[in-house]
Amino acid sequence: EVQLVESGGDLVKPGGSLRLSCAASGFTFSSYAMSWVRQAPGKGLDWVSTISNGGLNTDYAVSVKGRFTISRDNAKNTLYLQMNNLKAEDTAVYYCAKRRIYGIGVAGAGERGQGTQVTVSS
Repeated sequence: EVQLVESGGDLVKPGGSLRLSCAASGFTFSSYAMSWVRQAPGKGLDWVSTISNGGLNTDYAVSVKGRFTISRDNAKNTLYLQMNNLKAEDTAVYYCAKRRIYGIGVAGAGERGQGTQVTVSS
């Protein structure tokens, strides 16, 4: 059974930083591309970033490029999202998602965890 457990969300002021983690189990983590997606209050799911199974390839949504960094530690079965210079519009529940193949967008994102809340407010 695929299990994805996100953590690291918090209340942070604009301009602040957070590091999200996603602990994966129940599948061969190193064989799959992974994504972060998010859902803001009252809105649909938005794709944030994708990383290839080996970590060599990454892609970012325009809205977060240059501020967020996706990474992974396959030895620890863990996915990360370093978020810097946070803005109010980054407020959302953040989910990690297992992908069948590498790609961008929400459509290819499969199983997700329960999410972690990120709130950016002064």
